[in-house]
Amino acid sequence: MSNLEETTATHFIHAIIEEDIANNKNDGRVGTRFPPEPNGYLHIGHAKSICLNFGTAEKYNGTCNLRFDDTNPETEGVEYVEAIQRDIKWLGFDWGDRLFFASDYFDQLFDYAVQLIKSGNAYVDSLTAEEIREHRGTVTSAGRNSPYRDRSVDENLDLFNRMKNGEFDDGTHVLRAKIDMASPNMNLRDPAIYRIRKAHHHRSGDKWCIYPLYDFTHGFSDSIEGITHSLCTLEFENHRPLYDWFLKEVDVFHPQQIEFARLELSHTITSKRKTKRLVEENHVRGWDDPRLSTLSGLRRRGVPPEAIRTLCERVGVAKFNSIIELALLEYCIRDYLNKKANRYMGVLRPLKVVIENYPEGEVEELEAVNNPEDPEAGTRKVPFSRELYIEQEDFMEDPPKKFFRLGVGREVRLRYAYFVTCVGVVKDEATGEIKELRCTYDPETRGGNAPDGRRVKGTIHWVSAEKGVPSEIRLYDTLFAKSDPSKVEEGEDFTANLNPNSLTVLESSLVEPAAKDVEPGVPFQFERQGYFCMDPDTTPDRLVFNRTVTLRDSWAKIQKKEGPQKKKK
Repeated sequence: MSNLEETTATHFIHAIIEEDIANNKNDGRVGTRFPPEPNGYLHIGHAKSICLNFGTAEKYNGTCNLRFDDTNPETEGVEYVEAIQRDIKWLGFDWGDRLFFASDYFDQLFDYAVQLIKSGNAYVDSLTAEEIREHRGTVTSAGRNSPYRDRSVDENLDLFNRMKNGEFDDGTHVLRAKIDMASPNMNLRDPAIYRIRKAHHHRSGDKWCIYPLYDFTHGFSDSIEGITHSLCTLEFENHRPLYDWFLKEVDVFHPQQIEFARLELSHTITSKRKTKRLVEENHVRGWDDPRLSTLSGLRRRGVPPEAIRTLCERVGVAKFNSIIELALLEYCIRDYLNKKANRYMGVLRPLKVVIENYPEGEVEELEAVNNPEDPEAGTRKVPFSRELYIEQEDFMEDPPKKFFRLGVGREVRLRYAYFVTCVGVVKDEATGEIKELRCTYDPETRGGNAPDGRRVKGTIHWVSAEKGVPSEIRLYDTLFAKSDPSKVEEGEDFTANLNPNSLTVLESSLVEPAAKDVEPGVPFQFERQGYFCMDPDTTPDRLVFNRTVTLRDSWAKIQKKEGPQKKKK
């Protein structure tokens, strides 16, 4: 059995579901949901939840709903709703006709709140937000009852209806569940379930000026939709007693909430609040900045959705949080693209080469393989001319013994072309900087093979100076210098861990002509440089490419420097 097959074996959530099916619980039916808040863009952590919820439904021939938890009109909007739907479809999942919004249930949720008031399980509190926090107590001391906790049912109903009708200002009253102010679980200390927000809602408009809070809305939305297994990340484990309490007290269909460990990657953040700060404070170029862990950022960077799904499978489903090394995602990307991505040649930091014995003005078309891992990918033509560009790092004037690239008097193979030998160097008289190499070629070695059987140890890529296309290349490093960006020195903010070298822009690169025809967003390989994709900033006059990932593990040096990643307990 392969490593991937081992990680996709039945995990504890599927074991629970299979037992429920065997016992004919919920008539053997399986219904899951993915319930994002439309107040930001999805990130890599959401990908795990998406794969788990949609994948579980598919595995057990069930259903998976997409439901937007749109209960905070001040932070939510259509922009996020549309972006979330794009991201889910890009990952390869479809909710079909099962698109829902919590706002669809506002009337029903209001009726549930009224039921709680009538049964003596909810009351209108008139304490300020600060006073409520003071009365709530701490993890080591019990809370205190609000002086408004014993209002009569009739008074609570009257106040709640007046809240609904807009008679009070924001913050003057809240509706709270009446549970237990001495509970060791802070979530059960009379949590707020409705607050006044006189704000326009992107779907319900101005119909409502009171909105339910998440803990109240979530369970009832699951119940209304007939969800059987409500899969949540571990931070909701302490909320489960409240989830169960609401459904029990109103006596409605009761889904089972099950928690699992979220997906956290090293050198990244997944907090929407912190990501929003990075965007608003211009630390990054937007929600789709390729340095972010947002799905839109990963897509813009050229990360294939298949690699993200594979990562989620390899990480598996567990009960304990941990940080996964970014190197694992990069491995999944390389493993997929190695088989699928076409190859091109691009010179990132050009050094001019003049082949002295090649005819001036002549350009010939050489045959290049599109993907050596895929015979069906075919070949393409690459123009070759007297003047070329190679990478600056592929030449050393005084190379060490094991430098198998170009040096004065050394012969190397130009990929798909000829053997060339460096015979001279042209330098800037003022700075001593190497401006140009003078070389000769062996016309008998067309295609990169010598008829006399001689071999060379070095093969380098190149681009025709005459036919090469000027391009901007964006190279990305980790956005954060530390593996766990949340760990900061006392008095510092998480932005103190930002990597000042997370983006390098090369404005004088050249690529072979065929690269200009790649589809935007479709990753490919610049030979010996890594995997890239065309960026949306590309214009007819200038190509722009993002590097998706290097060809080798660039995080080995980070791991060596910082040591192995420790798990969170």
